Formats: sequence, structure tokens, C-alpha cells
Amino acid sequence: MKNLIDLLTTEVKSAFSACDLPEELGMVTVSNRPDLCEFQCNGAMAAAKREKKNPMDIASLVAEKLKDSSCFSSVEAVKPGFLNLNVSDGLLVKCLSEMDKADNCAVSAEEKKKIMIDYGGPNVAKPLHIGHLRSAIIGESIKRLGRFLGHEVIGDIHLGDWGLQMGLIIAELKERNKEFPDSISELEEIYPFASEKSKEDEAFREKAMSETFKLQHGDEQNLKVWKKIMELSVADLKKNYERLNVEFDLWKGESDADPYIAPMVERLKKEGYAHESQGALVVDVSEESDSKEVPPCMILKSDGASLYTTTDLATLVEREEDYSPDQIIYVVDKRQQLHFTQVFRAAKKTGIVPEKTALDFLGFGTMNGRDGKPFKTREGGVMRLEVLINDVTEEMYKKMKDNEGISLSEEEIRDTAESVALSAIKYGDLSNQAVKDYIFDIDKFTSFEGNTGPYILYTMVRIKSILRKYREKFGEKDISTFELRAPESREEKALMLTLAGFGVMVTSAFREIAPHRVCAYIYELSNEFNRFYHGTRILSESDEEKRNGWIALLSFALKVFSHCIDVLGMKEVDAM
Repeated sequence: MKNLIDLLTTEVKSAFSACDLPEELGMVTVSNRPDLCEFQCNGAMAAAKREKKNPMDIASLVAEKLKDSSCFSSVEAVKPGFLNLNVSDGLLVKCLSEMDKADNCAVSAEEKKKIMIDYGGPNVAKPLHIGHLRSAIIGESIKRLGRFLGHEVIGDIHLGDWGLQMGLIIAELKERNKEFPDSISELEEIYPFASEKSKEDEAFREKAMSETFKLQHGDEQNLKVWKKIMELSVADLKKNYERLNVEFDLWKGESDADPYIAPMVERLKKEGYAHESQGALVVDVSEESDSKEVPPCMILKSDGASLYTTTDLATLVEREEDYSPDQIIYVVDKRQQLHFTQVFRAAKKTGIVPEKTALDFLGFGTMNGRDGKPFKTREGGVMRLEVLINDVTEEMYKKMKDNEGISLSEEEIRDTAESVALSAIKYGDLSNQAVKDYIFDIDKFTSFEGNTGPYILYTMVRIKSILRKYREKFGEKDISTFELRAPESREEKALMLTLAGFGVMVTSAFREIAPHRVCAYIYELSNEFNRFYHGTRILSESDEEKRNGWIALLSFALKVFSHCIDVLGMKEVDAM
């Protein structure tokens, strides 16, 4: 099924073709002047340049061809040569009705792909902190968007589980005469202690590096300790990510890439891709078009040790062998852009991944406090993620308790407060373009007004309340049989037009890897619904057909809202 924009574009293209003009000039877009019209086409401007004619003459000629079209309620040629278009009520109602009856509102990718998303990336044996927040919730939303469109999307946490931090923990356990760590809390104490110790005690650092080397070369005892560390850490990580409503399909890490490193390095040397430079093994990845220097991609250090570039390339070898994805998206701190430029170029140059495989880097900015600096605890340390969630949940709980009209039990308020708090955190993050830094303002993000998660959820609660009151007043009826009707007011048509734009928004948000577009859309949808709601007496309307048409519209709007918050990883609530 075509979306509304496509249907209008097809009609206008036919009109251009009927005027002996290239049909590709008939592209229709949403109007950038909604006070003048709903849609527009600027193709007459390009046609005039091409045909060496007056653009108004061409626009008028095309408008004449469209004057009897059932797709438009009005078509007007305006200076200097634009086509101002308003969609007919009949086509709008038909389009929304078909969306309402179709799975996923008739939204689907034309070409289904296998896509992997690399997001999460925490080091084991350490608690999640707010630095892990953005990769988790941005990556999760991209995964959900892709699946909504019908792609096969595989999310990989890509754990940091094979580096020096393991050697530090193993060395400290041995100094304490302990075979294994007893709990995640003990691990979380040992790692920072051992890390600080290694900075002051050179002998201990050497010992940690030795234990790391032994682990990575198959030492049986160190592998047993490593497995215990992984068991404790992964269980804790899963618990925390579950609280964030984030799920990974693969719980792989750097350790999984290790078996692929030696064969990969041997092939790169044998086939002449890698060469020595100052003792290190590198692959040249600079290109003539580079405006800035891109250093060689280092494969092995001069002492033979591997690096992040090594494990990232070996992970690509593994992913290609196991999954042969069409696309891999990395959701990582934007400060790692050069690193991934080197890795992607090396992977393509050496044939680790085929040229057709898309490798995309989505670099995200920093979450800052009100002082504009990276968000910290009151004591100045890095804030644990669970502390942030607890703080926002408590703030939301207080606001809900202060609401005298709330009819929830104490337990329900507590549960709802956490769901709304998580939505506040996620929406506050996702509503910003990923690459930009943003200010985390707990007062703003937990507000029930403005461009916030609670405002979106409150709008949904309002729709649910109307539908519930409708059933109480008029009985249990099958709302799915109610028919959408032509809009009665400017506010109703604006709401319907916004709903009709859902498919285009989802498709473009995923294509551009831009979940903030979903937030912008759902905020606009909330505003349009609330304008319609405040200007329409829905339940007191005496005309049953008209009333049922509005109920059908609300039911469909709620469906679109639900799809949007689901792809954002937010959870619905029934009351606030």
C-alpha cells in the first residue's frame, strides 16, 4: 500500500507527464508553509529552467491538468511557480482507513536486509554508569525501528572482556589468596582498587599484564577465574539492561574475536595488505580525497600485542563468517570516529567484508549536567546508571503523589513512576540528535508539559481515558468496526494529516539512523491531538455517527502512539 505522499506524487507526476514534462519533476512534499497549503510541488521551477519558459506558465498548465483530480480538494499555481496542494477528504480518509486495518499501519521496508547493531560495549566486572546510557537506548531504538520495518536485526552487546582489566582482577585475587570472586559487589570493589594500585606499583602492573597474557594464551586456571567473572558480570548486566528495557541477541565480546586474530593477521601479511612501520604491523588506509590525515590502521603493536583495531577487525571476520550481514551499525561515542574510519577502510580494503556491506558509524555526544560538563554525582564521580534511574524515579513519584486527582494505589504509583521515569530518561536523550551533546535536566525531563516523555505518555493516558469513558457511557461496542469520517474542523484534519505521515517518518528515521525523528513526530502528534481534543466535545456529541467517527480516529491515533513509543523503547501506562 502506498502512503499518502506517494499517492499524491503519483498523481502530480502523471500531470507533468501529460504536459510533456519529465514526470520526476512531480515530487510532492509536505508544505513548509502550512498556513498556505498542506502539500507543495516545486517541479515547475526546474521545468521552467529546462524548457526556458516562465515557471508560472508551467505551474498553471500542471494545475489545470489536476483540477478534476479526486486526490485534491484544491490545486493552486502561485508565484513564482509553486504548486500549492490540499488533499481531498476522501483520499485522506481512505488512506488512514487502510493504514488502520493493515499490520504495522502498512509500514514496511521495500527491501528486507540482515542488519547487525553493535551497541552497549560495557567492560565486565564494572557497574553500568551513565556513560553506557546513550549507546544502549540509541542502539535499542534503532534495532526496534529496523524490526518494525521488517528487517532482520541482530543486536550485539560487544563486551569488553579480554583486556588488562581481567589481568588486574586476577592478579589482585591472587594477592588476596582468593581463587574466585564471591559476588558482583566484590568484583566492583576489586577492579578500581587494582586499577589504582597498578598506577602506583609497577611490579603489580607487570604482574597484571603477565596474568592477562596467560589468560589470552589459554592458561587453564585463569580461564576458570575469567568464566566466574563473566558469570557474575553478565547476570548483573542483564538485570540492569532489563530495567532499561534493552535486550541483546548476542552477548559476545572481545574474547570471541580472539581465535580469529592470528589467522587474520597471517592473511593480511601474506596477501601484502599489512606491512611493518616502526616495528608495528599496519595497513595503510589513507585516501587521496582526505582533507585531514588518516593514519595507518595498526594491527599489532611493536611487541606483538593486539589493539582495539585488531579485535574490531577480527570481530568483523567473525560476523561475516557467521551472519554475512548487509549492514553493520556501530553506536559508539563520537570521539571514536577516527578509529572506526580506520577500521572500516581496512575491512573493505583487505576484503574482510565485501564492498557491498554497509558499515555505518553513529557517533553520539555527551550527556552533560546543567554546568555543561559531563554528568557527575554530587561528589564529582561518575554516576552509576541505577542511581540515575532511582533519582529520576523518586522525582517522578513525588510529582505523581502531589497529583490530587490520581486514583492509583501506593504500589501502582511506585510501578507507574518507574515506567514514566524511564520514559523521561529515554525521551530526554533520544529527542536530541545523537551526535550532539545535551544537558540532562531532571526538572525539565520529568515535566508533564513540553517536549518530554511524561507529556507523551500523559497524552496517551488521556486518549485511553476517553475510550474508557465511552465504553462506560455507551456500552461495550466493537470500536474496530467504526468508520473514520471526513474531518469536521481544521484541528481534526491536522491530526489526520499528521497520522498519515507516520510511514514516511518511520522509513526516513531508520534510513538516516535518526531516532530523534520519531520523537519529533510523536511530539507533533501529541500537540495536534490535544488541539483537536480541546476543540471537540467528543463524548457529549449527540450525532452517533459523528461520535463513532471520532472514537475511531482516537483508536487509530492510540495505535500510532503505541508503535512510536515501542520503537523508542518506552512503556505505556494506563494512568498517571
